[in-house]
Amino acid sequence: MDWLQVIILSVVQGLTEFLPISSSAHLILVPVLTEWEDQGLAFDVALHLGSLMAVVAYFRKDLLAMTRSWFASLHSRTLTPDAKLAWAVILGTIPVGLAGLAFKDVIETVLRSPVYIAIGLIAFGLLLGWADWRHRGTRSEHQMNWKDVAIIGCAQALALFPGTSRSGITMTAALMVGMSREGAARFSFLLSIPVIVLACGLETKTLIEAGSAVDWTAVLAGIVLSGITAYLCIHYFLAFIKRIGMMPFVAYRIVLGVILLMIFA
Repeated sequence: MDWLQVIILSVVQGLTEFLPISSSAHLILVPVLTEWEDQGLAFDVALHLGSLMAVVAYFRKDLLAMTRSWFASLHSRTLTPDAKLAWAVILGTIPVGLAGLAFKDVIETVLRSPVYIAIGLIAFGLLLGWADWRHRGTRSEHQMNWKDVAIIGCAQALALFPGTSRSGITMTAALMVGMSREGAARFSFLLSIPVIVLACGLETKTLIEAGSAVDWTAVLAGIVLSGITAYLCIHYFLAFIKRIGMMPFVAYRIVLGVILLMIFA
């Protein structure tokens, strides 16, 4: 890969991993639209690792409090708000993990078509807009009940369909159960941590088994650039989400989806 490809893919991953516009769709589409060669599995792992480091760094204080409270809950069997949130992240990850194992082959072959991506962008974009318009509430991530966690966790499994957006569908579900924009976004970002860890683990296992050569310079650059971009994205998204709402992202998804259908359908 040349440096232009490294920079563009890193920035695209850093921005789209946490914005509700589908990172997988953009990483699939960039090589298609630019006619670049596929960036390879090692670089994909690097980009996801950068995003993981960014979200862990941003929520480091929350994660430390959640971890302490979670371990304490194992002994005391009482749930503080932080312990309950930690359990919510764990339980909310189970559906997407099971769905990923069950449908991995179909997702990686049949559903990577630009047409399917376009359909996902438009359909789930409209759903996000509807949820933000009609169902937005005031509850934070600490005020969820277990039914909310189950609904959001099951919704996250839909993100395996390219174009859906993991952050987008979890925010949509969170808004629909009555959470605020900020609460929906914060829980979505926390949910991303175990998902990215699982994805990196599976991709690393495949990479080791394949024994492919690794461009370590590109990998390290991808981790750093993706991480910095993702951190800034999280910070500014949470800072402005109450004011800007979801509609700019809905409009972007629909326009991009229509353009893709015009090109590839």
